[in-house]
Amino acid sequence: MLISPNKLTIDLGAIVHNLGEIRGCIGPSIRIMGIVKSDAYGHGMVPVSKTLEKSGVYSLGVSFMSEALRLREEGIRIPVIILCGIDKEAEAFAAVDNGLTPVIYDLDSAEILERVASIRCKRLKVHVKIDTGMGRLGIDCDHALSFIKRVAGFKSLEIEALMSHLSSADEEDTAFTKGQIERFNAVVNEAKKMGLDLRLNHLANSAGIIAHKGSHFDMVRPGIMLYGGLPSPDFKTGLDLRPVMGLKCHILQIREFNDNTPVSYGRRYYTEGNRKIAIVSAGYADGIPRAISNRGRVIIGGEFAPIRGNVCMNMLACDITGINGVKAGDECTVIGTDGKKTITGDEIAGLCRTISYEVYLSFGKGLEREYI
Repeated sequence: MLISPNKLTIDLGAIVHNLGEIRGCIGPSIRIMGIVKSDAYGHGMVPVSKTLEKSGVYSLGVSFMSEALRLREEGIRIPVIILCGIDKEAEAFAAVDNGLTPVIYDLDSAEILERVASIRCKRLKVHVKIDTGMGRLGIDCDHALSFIKRVAGFKSLEIEALMSHLSSADEEDTAFTKGQIERFNAVVNEAKKMGLDLRLNHLANSAGIIAHKGSHFDMVRPGIMLYGGLPSPDFKTGLDLRPVMGLKCHILQIREFNDNTPVSYGRRYYTEGNRKIAIVSAGYADGIPRAISNRGRVIIGGEFAPIRGNVCMNMLACDITGINGVKAGDECTVIGTDGKKTITGDEIAGLCRTISYEVYLSFGKGLEREYI
């Protein structure tokens, strides 16, 4: 068996810990939908979902039918919400037959679900998505009540919840988010006046959970915070969120370079004085962003070592001058913790002017995972 020098670890215990931090932010009556779409942000949808189910979350959120069916095939029994809904009759049959909960945001999909549920002689639960300012999927607030009234008249569909999504809950200026909360609350209250039994209304994403208590409603949807990440690199939480993902690679060779020696492609870095450079076994093929060339750092021997030169496809170079006892074959931590030092997805994201979501998904695509 061939063994890769690079190992991606997923700490399921950290997910359980982060779930506890989330519970500390919300009231005891508020339920949790764990967001596991896109392979649980690169962490592995099935192991993460099983951990969340065992830890007592009420439901799981996925993007598409294929993800929902995978969870059912793997024995997940708690409610699974299909956030992007369905658009084909075959998907409607799959939703009804597997006890899945689609989100609806247009009349066409609602009518398909009504017809199929009627054929199966079943009553299907659905969530209705309202656009309160995200400008993406959803029904505009001005048309929400008429849509809800129409769907409520379907005999085979049960509107279990209304939902919406916060666009800017991680921003310091809270005015827009407060407006979204007010608009959503108004629609919920009017829908309840129609006699609808809405017990699972949900709006809050990770940023909403942390910064906007008024967005919690009946259920919250933690995503990035489950995985120890932040809604944006500079977001302040006050919580003890633990990184779930770690990537360790190995030193292939240690080089002694004289002053003014170029390192890696394009000669973007020249040594300043005599330097000891470690060549390690991971690069952008393993998800390490090329944008951290000459800017990022790794951990070797419990110490930070700056990346020097351009990140290559399967290798990168880092300066280990002054770090004693390092030899070829030693581990190098790209993301995660070694000793008292930690590199987070948000640190890498900040250097790349992106968000940790993208960083985790990049690392999680091609590497084999080890669950701990």
